[in-house]
Amino acid sequence: MSQVAKEDVVGIIGAGAWGSAIAQLVARGGAKVILWSFDGKHEQFGLKPMKNIRQTQNMRDLYSKSCNIWIAVTPAAFFRDTMNKAKEFYNDQPIIICTKGAEPDTGKFMTDVLRETIAPKKKNVGVLSGPQFAAEVAHGVPTGSTLAGGRKIQEVGGRIFKELFLSPTKDVIGTEICGVGKNAVSVISGYIKVKGRGENESALSMTLAWNEVVRLGLKLGAKEKTFLDFCGLGDLLLTATSTTSRNFSAGVAIAKGKKPVGTVEGISALSALVKKAGEARVDVPFLSNMYKKLSK
Repeated sequence: MSQVAKEDVVGIIGAGAWGSAIAQLVARGGAKVILWSFDGKHEQFGLKPMKNIRQTQNMRDLYSKSCNIWIAVTPAAFFRDTMNKAKEFYNDQPIIICTKGAEPDTGKFMTDVLRETIAPKKKNVGVLSGPQFAAEVAHGVPTGSTLAGGRKIQEVGGRIFKELFLSPTKDVIGTEICGVGKNAVSVISGYIKVKGRGENESALSMTLAWNEVVRLGLKLGAKEKTFLDFCGLGDLLLTATSTTSRNFSAGVAIAKGKKPVGTVEGISALSALVKKAGEARVDVPFLSNMYKKLSK
């Protein structure tokens, strides 16, 4: 197993529940962590503060002389703005994106947004995705994750994510589509849980939706195997069937005529999939119909 290099200082951009959980994970592995948030707050999960996690509101602390690795965990809606602010402090560090979702206004994936803002070299960009409830990761519960990227990303990921059961792949686009797709299917599943007529219909809906996600992904260059990995089937089983999932719970709330609580990216993810399907000329009738219902 890879050992943490003495010089590894990981800058984590975004200190919501997921960013805070990753900070705990990386710090337990032995690396130093600089955890940036816009308001200086982060989630503790009932755990004792760790000496090798440093909290900051100053993005200058992420400068390359301070951090040799970046992890981006900012919500999709704020990803572009945050990366624009961070770019003056970037100097070719590997960046691993842990945000799952699509930009609400454009439907672009996070790697697209990263290329348009910071513009890192392709070899320096990776994506981590999988069935990862933040609180469980923070507490060290066994967790599988897909790590997508080239050799450099795999080397870095092997060092800083050594608590995770990692499945390596070069399929970055497939891993991203799985993250966007599972968000969309999760909110649909929550909606159908209330509006549907039984468990059979729930299984029918999930299958139809995921088939369309896979069909679109293959057209965009994803590998079929990726949809069976942690980032695909694994994450789908976790978040499209559990009330712990924000997107599933949001679908339930929408079906009941209530406003969803917290950050919910399933609707924008669904919108992005339908938009990309139109551009790629891929027929996604079920996703399109559900988007009309959920976005009213």
